Amino acid sequence: MRRSGPVGRPGTIPPVPGRPTAPLLLLLATGLPGLLFALITWQVVADGPLVRADERLSAALARPDRTSELLSDLGNVQVALPVLAAALAWTAWRGRAAAADRWWLPPAAGVLAMAMVPLLVAPLKAWTARPGTPAVPPAVGYFPSGHTATAVVAYGGAVLLLLPWLGSVVARRALLAAGALLVLGVSFGLVRRGYHWPLDVVASWCLGAVLLVCLRWAVRAGHRRRTPQAPPSR
Repeated sequence: MRRSGPVGRPGTIPPVPGRPTAPLLLLLATGLPGLLFALITWQVVADGPLVRADERLSAALARPDRTSELLSDLGNVQVALPVLAAALAWTAWRGRAAAADRWWLPPAAGVLAMAMVPLLVAPLKAWTARPGTPAVPPAVGYFPSGHTATAVVAYGGAVLLLLPWLGSVVARRALLAAGALLVLGVSFGLVRRGYHWPLDVVASWCLGAVLLVCLRWAVRAGHRRRTPQAPPSR
């Protein structure tokens, strides 16, 4: 039953006092991974105790083999970007056909999220100048992992873009599982092959999570349909 408006006419239910607004929820969802990323970055720059634990963990996990190299290759731009591009094209086509109010917003946000990966990762690599593991040639600039960030945003973004168009619960779960397995596969391959320290990968998870939360907000906003206004009462 709808509650009456301030003058007794039927109206919408007023907002519940104390319920978080959308901007606040967005801030809370991005705050935790953002803080964790800041903590990891601080430890890397300061060569803190977390770095020592990271090096020990890498020594225990790194066992280069062909499988780990193939998994890490799934984070290449040449592999991940076409997957996201296909999801962007499909979303734009379906959104326009469904007459969504802002059908262009989800694909535009997906493009922006992917574009932010090199814009964020490249300066961080240059600033932190973290050396690589013993399995790679001597160099710096391994933090955070660009391959992991690419995989998180490309595969995770494709999942977020396609999810609203799937009506079957089984299909939605399969899509979520496929996206998660691809990201985890790339992450495992990078650490197992010795291309990256584990903290490089975890930091990129956090960075990618922030971008995906923003993309999720844009996807939801883009799927709202224009509601016709009721004629004014006489």
